[in-house]
Amino acid sequence: MIKPFFPQLVYIEPGALDYPLGEKLKKKFTDLGVEIRQTTSHNQVRNIPGENHLQKYRNAKSTLVVGVRKTLKFDTSKPSAEYAIPLATGCMGHCQYCYLQTTMGSKPYIRTYVNVEEILNAAESYMKERAPELTRFEAACTSDIVGIDHLTHSLKHAIEYFGKSDYGKLRFVTKYHHVDHLLDADHQGKTRFRFSINADYVIRNFEHGTSPLKERIKAATKVAEAGYPIGFIIAPIYLHEGWKEGYLNMFHLLDEYLPPSLRDDITFELIQHRFTKPAKRVIQKNYPMTKLELDEEKRKYKWGKYGIGKYVYQKDEQEDIQTTLHHYQEQFFPEAKVEYFT
Repeated sequence: MIKPFFPQLVYIEPGALDYPLGEKLKKKFTDLGVEIRQTTSHNQVRNIPGENHLQKYRNAKSTLVVGVRKTLKFDTSKPSAEYAIPLATGCMGHCQYCYLQTTMGSKPYIRTYVNVEEILNAAESYMKERAPELTRFEAACTSDIVGIDHLTHSLKHAIEYFGKSDYGKLRFVTKYHHVDHLLDADHQGKTRFRFSINADYVIRNFEHGTSPLKERIKAATKVAEAGYPIGFIIAPIYLHEGWKEGYLNMFHLLDEYLPPSLRDDITFELIQHRFTKPAKRVIQKNYPMTKLELDEEKRKYKWGKYGIGKYVYQKDEQEDIQTTLHHYQEQFFPEAKVEYFT
């Protein structure tokens, strides 16, 4: 059983102590005997313990930086939401395929932001701009926010904030089952709580340090019982030997544990495996023994924004993936909505 994340080392930016959450976290980690270091900025975090790159990388993944989010301009977050709301950055998981490998490659430590009210005020401005249209905010673009929220409760605060809003909705996704503290949040049905799920082969080989599939599904059942709309992101859909059987078994397990009474409002998002050249370099550096298939010759090149293209599956493979997964969804969860395949 995966235990809730707990940092081995904590850095605190001086400005973080001007906020109640910063003070609270400092006291919490001091009382628990965690080593705390001061840093002028997360960019100045140095001397992560380790004798080589791999040790330093792994130790960074268990390092928490308590800081202030200075940039309150939100990135867009298509296709899942209008904007990404930045409550944290970085992840404790070791998912070898993750796009954070490139965006966070040189700074794999986890950052939590203590100026939560300022971040929520910025969200309010975006909602006002679009009103009376609803504005959806994605809280897991740059982190697995659920994975650290038992320490910070920033996500819980945001859930209750959007519960009171007229024009806002919150969304996030997690690979962790540590959800108990979120079950009593006053969400008012305005937060969609999603779980990342995958075939056993993918979780076993590429998602180290995350909760097992069965635990994620059990957590999804708890969340649905607490009245949250729920969703499942099947990502990355990865072609491996026996992949159709693997994803069929995944749907069987979901069907077994999720009672029919909790299936009124379920969404699925389907995302095929893709990688970029920079991601491939970082993945092979951080996980030199990876079994991840990263052969550009087998893939189709798809142009991306910022001039960085990605390697996706060939057209016929994509069609096979889409047809197969849609068939399984129709077979087991005909009442659910597939939001997109990409």
